[in-house]
Amino acid sequence: MARIAGIDIPKNKRGVIALTYIFGIGKSRAKEILAEAKVDENTKVQDWNDDEIHNIREQVGSFKIEGELRSEIQLNIKRLMDIGCYRGIRHRSGLPLRGQRTKNNSRTRKGKRKTVANKKKATK
Repeated sequence: MARIAGIDIPKNKRGVIALTYIFGIGKSRAKEILAEAKVDENTKVQDWNDDEIHNIREQVGSFKIEGELRSEIQLNIKRLMDIGCYRGIRHRSGLPLRGQRTKNNSRTRKGKRKTVANKKKATK
């Protein structure tokens, strides 16, 4: 296994797919990294030599990834909540932020259903 940015990437996968195991690197950025490092994107990780791994590490180091990226995202969310904007309030209350309807859907954000019992009718 090659270790890049503190992550063990699987050796039996193609380079493009293996790099996506790192948080903050998607398919297009992985292709970009491999092109800059002059490594064929279809080559499996186990076939990379030390020079290629070194070049890839250098290219990956130029991006904000893993812990640094996660903390930046958390700080951005906290800022929204602190200023009290619409998105911040939706984050605070655990509801969807991007205009989705909440009457029927959005179970992922709202969590498991909390059933409310009906009011019982008075008998004569």
